[in-house]
Order: sequence, then structure tokens, then C-alpha cells
Amino acid sequence: MVFSSSEEASLVYDHKLSSVGPGCAIGSNEAHELSGLDLAMKLHYLKGVYFFSSHAVEGITNMKIKETLFYFLNEYFHTCGRFRRSELGRPFLKCNDCGARFIEAHCDKTIDEWFQMENWAAMQKLLVSQQVIGPEISFSPPVLFQATKFRCGGISLGLSWAHILGDPFSASDFMNRWAQVAGVVLSTGPLKTTSTTRPPKPKHETSHNPTPLPARNLPESLKRVDPVGDHWIAKNDTKMEMFSFHISPSLTAHLKSQISSPIFESVSAIVWKSIAKVREELEPKIVTVFKNNPKRTKGVLANSQIISSVQVDFSVMEADAESLASLLGEKAIDETTQIEETVEKDQGTSDFVVYGANLSFVDWQEMDLYSLELQGHKPEFVSYDVQGVGENGVVFVFPGPKCYGESGEGRVVSLILPEKEVCEVKFELKKNGLLLEENIE
Repeated sequence: MVFSSSEEASLVYDHKLSSVGPGCAIGSNEAHELSGLDLAMKLHYLKGVYFFSSHAVEGITNMKIKETLFYFLNEYFHTCGRFRRSELGRPFLKCNDCGARFIEAHCDKTIDEWFQMENWAAMQKLLVSQQVIGPEISFSPPVLFQATKFRCGGISLGLSWAHILGDPFSASDFMNRWAQVAGVVLSTGPLKTTSTTRPPKPKHETSHNPTPLPARNLPESLKRVDPVGDHWIAKNDTKMEMFSFHISPSLTAHLKSQISSPIFESVSAIVWKSIAKVREELEPKIVTVFKNNPKRTKGVLANSQIISSVQVDFSVMEADAESLASLLGEKAIDETTQIEETVEKDQGTSDFVVYGANLSFVDWQEMDLYSLELQGHKPEFVSYDVQGVGENGVVFVFPGPKCYGESGEGRVVSLILPEKEVCEVKFELKKNGLLLEENIE
């Protein structure tokens, strides 16, 4: 079933807004400085939604969830701050205990009914705040939670996360740590809050006065956009649409038998060919690849993922998937440092888009999405995507829940593409054997 915009809005209702912050006051003299890579992500937002069954949340009220956040945010107090600008115009985060937003809502569908909707992936936007930073940055929270209660008694917990705080792996670590703290609070009751634990700072943090760098061209992965001022969202005149599908363990095994590259590169190659076929003479010959940095420090909130570009000088639609997959894995040029230096040159005062600047392939397979537990229960399903995607589109590959197969090697693939391309891309994915009738959402 496809809903109109008014029907969509009525699916999730009775919104109540409050704030929750660290239990121990930090004051207002502390500042969290932002790296060049942080600032490159200023116009992007991560949107995560965790679905829990009624058994997982039995006896857990919204008030109890907020109580757990009261203790948890002592560790990540800077996520409760607000953005300011230095005299040079460079943004930084003022740690002033303003708090995160907490939204309560209801849905008259069961969780099973939610996933039976034809366009459930696109409807995830109703389960997580779509608020962005600005137009008054000093009043805008970088983190918002939304707890939506379904008719079956289950809930979804939505996380809206300003990407400037850290990459998706940081956001996942953040949520996993919340679940650990919540487990203690829910089982033992209130904790002592006599001091605030300060997490280690990212190693890549830089000074507000970097050494001037020589002029150079923008890295392929970075697109400069018109200045947005203090309303941190890029303008995109192209209407974008999101859809998702599952790749079962059996299909994963089949892909491995057909293409010798790892599954992310194999899936990305097939999707790249499919999109190239739809775009024809405008087929994407430069793509961006996002991957986890194996050297990152778990639990430290930072933008440390590796961002690379791949460029070809031949027709993508005519190429074989094996060759494209090999290029994605072996010929990607790491541009992470170049992006950092480019943004540092002007103190972070320019505005950029990274996701969707080119057609972008995002490897989230190493996100630890299903380690999070509530009362011994893992989420039924977890979904992440990005708000603020450029017109060239983005493809996310992340793990599916264990129930999709005993091997646990299933994947979820989500695409955000121009609306006019979606039907044709689905058709090409079916032709190429990646999208099956039973796994499309």
C-alpha cells in the first residue's frame, strides 16, 4: 500500500517533545573542537532506527528510557552541547549542558504490519526526527531520540545524529554504549552521578589555526555547494526516493560463486552497472567509496571513515561486474587526508557535500548493529541512512539481522536515488539477479 503525504503523517502521531541531558553539570567553559573531516560532513545527518519487540521492552516506559539517558549522557556530554562560531567563522561545539531532544510518538500499526507496507523504507523518516542544525545554530541540538510505540507493544528507537559529531561507526558505538548503561540502570536502579567520565578525544582533532596549505583542486569525493549560512542543509532541487532490499545468505553465497571480489564490491558493481544503464550517456564514471577505518578507536566519536574515489575511462554499462568489483576494491584512491586539508584551508567556513557528490557506495558491514540488547533481546531490525544526500545518489550496504539465515551473512541494501530513476533501476537490478520479487521493499 502506498500512502499520500497526509496519510503518511497520520501513521505516526501524538508527538511529545522534551529534553534530556547529562546528570552532572559540565558548565559552559569547555569546547569540543572539530576536525576538517568533521566539518566536511556538516550538511549530512545520520538517521538510525532500532526496532524492538514487546518482549524486549516489557516494563520499559519512556520515562525509564529518559532516566537511562540521564546517566549515559554523562559520558558523552559534548553531544548535548550547541554549535558556535569562532571569530574566524569556524564552527565548534560549546559544551553547555543544553541536552538532547527526546520525542515520544505512537503508531497504530504493529511492527510486522509496518514492514509489510510497500514503501516501509521510505517511511522510516516518520520514526526519526528530520530536524537539522539551524537556522539558529546556538539553539539546535545535534542529537535527537524518538521512541515510537507500536500497537503490538513493541517500539522503535530513532536516532538523529549530526554527522559532524562522528561517522556511522561512532553513532553505532554510541547506541551500543547506551544499551550497556541502560541495562545497568534498568536492573539495579539509579546510579551515583558524582562525576562525569570524559571519553578520549579523537586523535585527529586539529587547531583553529592550521598551517596554510598550497592551492589545489578539490578532491573528486568533495563537492562545494552554495553557502548555507547557519541553516546546515544543502539545497537539492532533485526529488530523491529511498528503497531497500534484503540479500539472503543463499544469494550472498551465489554472488561469491559468480564474482571473486568481497560481497560489498560485488553488490556495488552490479548496482553501478544498473544505474549506468538507466543514466545512459550520463553514466557515472567517477564514484565515491566509504569504508570503515580499521585503525579507528572504538568508542571514540570521530569522523574517521576512509573516503576514496574510483574513476574509469570506459563504458560502465558495457563492463562486466567482475572487472568493476575489482576496480572498487583495488583501484580506489584514498582522499580522506585531502578532504581534511581542503576544509582546513578556509577554517571550515565553506560548505560541501560528500554523500551523493558522486554516485556513492557506503560499506557499513562492520557496523556493530546487533550487539545492542535490551533485557537480553536484540533488535528485530536496524536501519541507517543519511539525510542531505546529493543528486547523484548513494548506496548503503549493512548487515541484516541473524534471523535472515543461520550463517548470519545476509545483507540489507538501501539506495537513495532521484525519484525518476527508481523504477528503471529496480528493473535493471532484477535483470542482473540482485533484486528478487520477494526481497524488495
